[in-house]
Amino acid sequence: MTSTSSFVIVLGYDGSTHSQKALKWALDEAGRRNGQLRLITAWSKPPMSWYPAVLETAAGEIVAEDSPERIAETSQAEALKAAASHGVAATGQAVHADSAASAILDAAKDADLVIVGSRGHGGFPGLHLGSVSTQVIDHAPCPVLVVR
Repeated sequence: MTSTSSFVIVLGYDGSTHSQKALKWALDEAGRRNGQLRLITAWSKPPMSWYPAVLETAAGEIVAEDSPERIAETSQAEALKAAASHGVAATGQAVHADSAASAILDAAKDADLVIVGSRGHGGFPGLHLGSVSTQVIDHAPCPVLVVR
């Protein structure tokens, strides 16, 4: 439990459909409990073969692809904007980490609740529960809500 009177919710957010659903749930929960939201977006460096990443558009234009850090920061900013529009106090961190689960668990050490989507961007589409969600459930120091 937290040392302050505010209910702290940690949300693992990667911008995926599942994490967007988890964000909606977290915003509702924070609003009900007059709590605060701590958004965690983990990113890692891809293999060197990824650099420099360029994409060819349908019109044949060549454009540079955003870095993983920039993508995480953009997702984070969108989620923080959503929190502000709902009147929920929120902070965010785009964290460089080898493991999204460890970044979420580090942020959850003093949390009252952790919320994650059932799956993120990676893994296998047929899975109902992703590896990050599974690790967070197994190791969180507080209750975990997994949103499908």
